[in-house]
Amino acid sequence: MTDRLGVVAKRAENLMPGVPYVRGWAQARRSANALAFQLTALGLEPDFPGLTADVNVSGDGLVRLGIVRPEAALILAELIVSGLEAETPTRAGMLQEAASTRFDAPAA
Repeated sequence: MTDRLGVVAKRAENLMPGVPYVRGWAQARRSANALAFQLTALGLEPDFPGLTADVNVSGDGLVRLGIVRPEAALILAELIVSGLEAETPTRAGMLQEAASTRFDAPAA
């Protein structure tokens, strides 16, 4: 199963000739480093120990966050909402309301 961007395609384990694996991995590495820098600045680096660059079978770069604690995922979501609020307060408020409705509902 692969989405339209190939994100869920298998990771590249056996390399095929003609596929730009290095270019995809290098792009993913730059992005992973940028994210790691920001996480470190926020003191969240220990919460994302599995952050790595990778590449799929099509040569598309991937940034893997790895397994994270639910609290770390919540902090990351709150940071994204805060950034959206700074850009567009109305849209971010709607997203935050939708997220709280979805995640704060009592478990069945």
